[in-house]
Amino acid sequence: MAGHIHIGTCSWKYPSWEGLVYNSSKPENFLQEYARKYKSVEIDQWFWSLFGIEKVVLPKAEVVEEYVASVPTDFRFVIKAPNSLSLTHLYKSHTSGKLIENPYFLDPDLYQTFLDSLVQMHPQIGGINLQFEYLNKIKMPSAQLFLEKFVNFVKSIDTSIPLCMEIRNPNFLTDNYFKILADHKVGHTFCQGYYMPDIQEVYANYAHLLSGTSIIRLLGPDRQGIEKTTGKKWNQVVAAKDEEIPGIVRLVRKMVDQSGMDVYLNVNNHYEGSAPVTIEKLLLHL
Repeated sequence: MAGHIHIGTCSWKYPSWEGLVYNSSKPENFLQEYARKYKSVEIDQWFWSLFGIEKVVLPKAEVVEEYVASVPTDFRFVIKAPNSLSLTHLYKSHTSGKLIENPYFLDPDLYQTFLDSLVQMHPQIGGINLQFEYLNKIKMPSAQLFLEKFVNFVKSIDTSIPLCMEIRNPNFLTDNYFKILADHKVGHTFCQGYYMPDIQEVYANYAHLLSGTSIIRLLGPDRQGIEKTTGKKWNQVVAAKDEEIPGIVRLVRKMVDQSGMDVYLNVNNHYEGSAPVTIEKLLLHL
């Protein structure tokens, strides 16, 4: 049975998308106008949630309600889970430079509270992305310990809404990692960019362990560099990936047609310089 492809961008409120997505640089409702062109989007604003040992900020009901009201019922959201769940330690900017463990790291109760805050959106959530930073040995002594903590977490949570895990440690991507995800019906988030291996290579190595829902994030290799080049004006390609894009499309087709997966392909401005232009290029090959 074939799966489905959902293509959208990472976030959406960019005035420089005027003429590409929006009719003006200041639409009355960015998301409502966005949803006339695309059927999926990644919400990353709720990722930024941990502001101290006793300060965790979760989605507000009125914002969730506003987003749901702005899109049609067949629209799908991919949501980055709060970093209060995925950070092993508090940011040093909140601790006077000290390394202090995050008491909410992989806390099942906090995850449930997060899900409860999104209840109005549940029917339209395509997947939740649990993104971890690069875990050095000071923050996480071994991949085995990390996976043990993750298994304890996933055994205790509601997984009726698809959950995917984004790892930023290339050496964590092993048979054991993908087997654990498969055993617990958790998807993998393929990250194209930074220092992660090419997503086509990762899929080729572990396709036999993949099913269900997966997220692909096209992020690009140099966030700061491309911001400097564009001046954060995201209306044109400045770092073309024309040799890479056809292979990514072939990969998505394999995942959907051969493996029957539901794939959320989320494009970041930082990938080529303009997510909407990149999506047009992807659609030419799809």
